[in-house]
Amino acid sequence: MLTPPGLKGKQYRVTGTSYPRLVPPNKRRRRITALVSTVLAVALISWGTVQLAGVFGGKGRKLSAAACPAPSPSASRAAAGTFPAPGPVPSPKAVTVNVYNATAKSGLAGHTADELKRRGFRIGKVGNAPASLDKKVKEAVRLLEGRAGSRAAALLGAHVTGARNTADARKDGSVDFVIGDGFKALRTPAQAAQALAVLTRPAPKPSASHC
Repeated sequence: MLTPPGLKGKQYRVTGTSYPRLVPPNKRRRRITALVSTVLAVALISWGTVQLAGVFGGKGRKLSAAACPAPSPSASRAAAGTFPAPGPVPSPKAVTVNVYNATAKSGLAGHTADELKRRGFRIGKVGNAPASLDKKVKEAVRLLEGRAGSRAAALLGAHVTGARNTADARKDGSVDFVIGDGFKALRTPAQAAQALAVLTRPAPKPSASHC
């Protein structure tokens, strides 16, 4: 086969069915490689764009909302540090307290009842805790109340550190003040007033931040 003058036959070859179709082999491979690389780059950019749109669009908001369960009312009240229901703070003289001793230490119920009485609370029953609670209360105080006594129990809780509230089926507004193993003493009147101020402050507005 004839080589056109000046093309140096060792560097080029004749390909195809027509003459003179002259293509440098190395240059052709470079073109194919560049084309494949371009296609892959475009595909990766398109995929990344779709992912970003999903994160910053409605799909991301729906997923984050589904992943953040709504807090329970009791958890919300605990986080806010507020009374369980809106309304005036009950006065101690309007709260009937039954004081029970669930520990092995004698005299705690009577002594604590006397102190609560000096602070204005109305004292009901005083004595040992019922068998269901006797020697079984590990926290400082267990406050038992019905729905009508929830605010009274919150007021009592301001007078002691480490109280735990438990709801029962009683219909009146009385509260059982059950002394447990963790009890040391009541808060001072000044400390109780400070704790009550925290309880009665306005609840913070819910934040729009993510969970």
